[in-house]
This record gives sequence, C-alpha cells and structure tokens, in this order.
Amino acid sequence: MKFSELDLKPEILKSLSGMGYQDLTPIQEETFSPILNGRDLLARAETGSGKTAACAIPLVQMIDPSANAIQVLILVPTRELAFQYVEEIDKIARFTDVVPFAIFGGFSMEIQKAKLRDKVHILVATPGRLIDLLYHTKAIDLSCVRTLVLDEADEMLKMGFVEDIDLILSCLIHEHQTLFFAATMPDEIDRLIRTYLKGPVRVELNKEQLAPQSLAHHFQYTGRRDRLNALIEYLKREEISQAIIFCNSRHHGEKLIKELEGRFKSISYIHGGLEQSRRTSIFERFRRNEITFMVATDVAGRGLDFSYVSHVINYDYPRDLESYTHRTGRTGRMGRSGIAMTFVTNQELKDLKSLLKMNRIDPVWHGNIPELQPVSKYHGKQDGNRYFQKRPRPAPKVKSYPLTGTIPTPLSSRQQKATDL
Repeated sequence: MKFSELDLKPEILKSLSGMGYQDLTPIQEETFSPILNGRDLLARAETGSGKTAACAIPLVQMIDPSANAIQVLILVPTRELAFQYVEEIDKIARFTDVVPFAIFGGFSMEIQKAKLRDKVHILVATPGRLIDLLYHTKAIDLSCVRTLVLDEADEMLKMGFVEDIDLILSCLIHEHQTLFFAATMPDEIDRLIRTYLKGPVRVELNKEQLAPQSLAHHFQYTGRRDRLNALIEYLKREEISQAIIFCNSRHHGEKLIKELEGRFKSISYIHGGLEQSRRTSIFERFRRNEITFMVATDVAGRGLDFSYVSHVINYDYPRDLESYTHRTGRTGRMGRSGIAMTFVTNQELKDLKSLLKMNRIDPVWHGNIPELQPVSKYHGKQDGNRYFQKRPRPAPKVKSYPLTGTIPTPLSSRQQKATDL
C-alpha cells in the first residue's frame, strides 16, 4: 500500500513525499488503522521495520493544532532516541501547526520548562526527566493527553524503568489510548500489558523469523589475543561505507579506539559517559556520513537509525540475545541490505549455539568453523576447486568464506547501568 492511498491530511502527505516515503512497511500497514480508531495496541516487529513512523504519522494526523495542550506523550528509554523521535515527528509535521518537543536529562531544565509553557502538542520524554519535571515544577499538564506511547518498552524494563513507568501511568487517570511498541517481548512486559492496555490489538510480525531478513550474519572464530588483528584485517579487506564496532564496556572501547586510531582515518568513539552535547555531535556527524567507523558501547545499540551503515561489528560478543538483535539492527534497516559481523571465541560457543537457534540465523563463517553440530546445515563454499575441510568430528553445515590469510583456531539502578555503557 502507498501513503498516497491513505486518507491523510495534504500537509502530511506533502511531508512524506519530501522524505521519500512512498510504500508502507508491514508494521505500518498493520498499525495505522487501530491507532487512528483509538484502539490500544501492542506491536512487535523487527528492529528497523519502520516502527517510529508507524506511530508518528497517525499521531500527527490525530492532533488538534488549535488546542494548546500536550495531546500525546511518548516515553523512550534514552536521550538519543528521544532526540531522533522528535526529529522524525518534526519532519512529518513540517507543513502543519503540530509542535513536537523532547525532554531528557543532560540539558537545561529551565529551557525545557520555558518551552513547555509555550506550546507543545506531542511530548517525547525519558522517564527520569519527565518525573523530575512533574515533581518539581508545574510546567507539565498531562490532563489533556489522549494517547500514551511506550516505545522500546522492553528496553525500558531492562534498564529498570518499571517503577517510573508505573508512576507516570498512574498520573493519567482519565481515559486515553495506550500504545506499546517493542522489538522483543520479554515475560516481564506481561504485567504492564494486563494492567494498562484494554483489549489491545496485537500485531506481531516475523514471530517465526526473528533475524531481520535484509541482514547477512557473518561470524569469525578466533582467540582473544588474535581478535584485534582479525578485526583490523576485516576492516581493511571489506568494502564498508560505515560501520559501528560494538564493545561491552567503556574500558574495552577505550583500548580498542587507541589501537584503531593510528590505522584508520575518520573514526570516533561514543559511550554513555560523554556529555550530552558531545554525544549528540558524534551521532549527528555519523548520521551525515562524516565518520566512517564508530566504536561504541550499547548506548548506540538501540532504536537509532543511521542510513549509511553497511556493517555492524561485534568486537565483544553481545551480553545476551536481545543485545545481539538490537546491535545488529543498526544495519539492514527498512529493507536495506547489511552485514553483521561477530567475533566468537571458545567462551562464547555455547551462547552462539543458542543465538543461532533462537533467532533462526543461517550463519556465514569466515575462516575455521567451530563445532556447532546441532545448530545448522553445511551449504559449502568453494575455494578454487576445493571445499573447506571438515574437522575430525562432524562440523556444522554452514556457508564459509575463504580468508586471504590463516587465522589460528583457538584451543538496579539506571546510574549503575549508565556507568557500564
């Protein structure tokens, strides 16, 4: 279905045309009607599927610009996602009188209060800053909110925001519409669904295929001491337009950026300990394709949309299945092709087996193939006139790319979480 076929305001259609939006994604086709009809909604779809626009477009359509009141409240887990969300809404509402605004920590509360007293129709907020303003000021009036949105609801639970969410939702004692958007549905979200959603429409796309279909999942089996050289060789031989290189901690990221800065131009490092202005500057430069390689902690692994990212590289193996899903979701978005490359050591083989099984991933191996017999089938990849040799015990049947060299096979608080990023 095309956006031009929808009964949207001409001003919104003009904006969407200018943004290059022509065809609806599956999540947008499934959610537009229930949102516009005022139904509660629980929507799950793969990361990069167009969930932001699926929510933002009908909400802009529903706003009454003549009413000087907050009519939509959108909760997001991070400052970067709040900034990106309000930016997207601002583009969609460009030719209308709808006013979006974002509030988050690390920015002057006085400036935010002044803007809130002026005119805001759609408020995007991180839970902590919203509660601060509700407690300490009279700048926010939620009595006219008609739609509440929890975007990345699963991540907010993971980050320990459940009490904050309960508090905020308890402030909305009047009738309103509630929308939950998430890429995964952990068990903990069930209580929120039962408590706050009334007869919700459930939209669950790609339940049987969790890995985004535009992604190719590549893996390389290496030793920890050989991993840096393996990464450098990979970056040199691959055709990369942009890449995000993920580490599990600031310390690992700092060590890696020191090793890479002397070897590659146009490289930067982003983590949760940077001041907000610095983080925003790096993200914006990366979004404009002024930075080729971005070493990052998981602060860059959720919700953010970068158009030019061709590769996501897990230098450190992700801590859990959800982290893998959201990290790799920074590429292959909205149907664009992308490659997720993950370096695997002996310590992670058990976790890898679970990942491949749970996310139904068909792995592409670089170099030697570890023994993961129960996981997948061997498709083969010719190297000249021969195939890669199997190890003495049966090897997994997976695709394998040859390398130019030989790589040896190796025998609850939010503040605390932010410190680790």
